[in-house]
Amino acid sequence: MTSSPSSSGSRWSDLERPPLNGNDLRRALVRPGSLWTSLDVVAATGSTNSDLAARAGELPEGAVLVAEEQTAGRGRLDRTWSAPARSGLFFSVLLKPDVPVGRLAWLPLLTGVAAATALARAAGVDTALKWPNDLLVTVGGEERKAGGILAERTGDGTGVVIGLGLNVSLRAEELPVPTAGSLALADAVSTDRDTLLRAVLRALEEWYGRWAAVNGDPAASGLQEAYAAGCATLGRPVRAELPGERTLVGEAVALDGEGRLVVAAEGGGQEAVGAGDIVHLRAGD
Repeated sequence: MTSSPSSSGSRWSDLERPPLNGNDLRRALVRPGSLWTSLDVVAATGSTNSDLAARAGELPEGAVLVAEEQTAGRGRLDRTWSAPARSGLFFSVLLKPDVPVGRLAWLPLLTGVAAATALARAAGVDTALKWPNDLLVTVGGEERKAGGILAERTGDGTGVVIGLGLNVSLRAEELPVPTAGSLALADAVSTDRDTLLRAVLRALEEWYGRWAAVNGDPAASGLQEAYAAGCATLGRPVRAELPGERTLVGEAVALDGEGRLVVAAEGGGQEAVGAGDIVHLRAGD
């Protein structure tokens, strides 16, 4: 993606893109009994995921790091993520779930469900999920990517850092690629980032608590059903670009118990895809 202007050089005024209110966010979210144990807002950083992962050993579960601007944000498959300062939500959370390792792959999917649920309520935007980690909105009748999720195990093995980047107020001329979108372009009823961040973190706390309480079981927690219900990938033709330069074309038919995408191949048979890039195809492609 293209590099973003610094906050000092932005042509958008502070009135149009006000800063987050860290004190209000902490008062609302960091409370006794809450999952969230700390919340810090920084003006700019390279990557909130990298910063939080570096301190994972010294921080308790529930630490939240928010940046007004990321200069080296990362997505899956080593892609970069950048946007103008204060134009979106760029944050990471530290989780230390006591569940079987094989169920950790559900965490980015859980985060997607929480984000979509929160944005429907707080922004009035129907947000669909593209497996495994994209948030999609509709702009001018077209499906556009407005956000992405990146989950990474910490180096010391003590937890998982989950990062979320969401385009909130980006205008058409600021989009990094034509297939990108934002809540504003999707006619959101609210683009107040404080309100949106509170909603996403509260929904994430609710879904994480439900999932962790049943040892990370995606069926018993309702997570598997909820993700499938909101997933735009299921039921449509896809091309899976797999490791080793292998390509699989077929219909995405289900999610298995490990969070993998089950593809019914054009040539027959089914394959569960756990890693790779998924491209949504139009009928007849």
